[in-house]
Amino acid sequence: MAEIAKDKSVDPADIEIWFGDEARIGQKNKITRRWARRGTRPSAPRDQRTASTYIFGVICPKDGKGAALVLPACNTAAMNLHLAEIATEVAPGKHAILLLDQAGWHLSSRLIVPPNITILPLRCNGKALATATF
Repeated sequence: MAEIAKDKSVDPADIEIWFGDEARIGQKNKITRRWARRGTRPSAPRDQRTASTYIFGVICPKDGKGAALVLPACNTAAMNLHLAEIATEVAPGKHAILLLDQAGWHLSSRLIVPPNITILPLRCNGKALATATF
């Protein structure tokens, strides 16, 4: 944190720590099963449509703040919208350190990170740091 404060020319007291993740909600069909004689393969028609949406959310527990968006896709464009939303929730004159997992859209070169946010990726093997997802 001290390194980020020095790099961004921010007083360490003016840093907010934010935690974020995404969740997929929607329809995901189950495997279709059917009784059949041994050695046969009967057809097993089923509804193959799926529909999902994604919740992007972050919290700053120290200040009791949060920001969330419900979006139709989970990609870099959606993450850019989410970062813009987070930037509006960071207090004026403060800098946010955003702790995220290493999903592709969190580390993309096409990501537009606002000047008042620094993304800090969690270690790949940091299960103890993200117990809610395991």
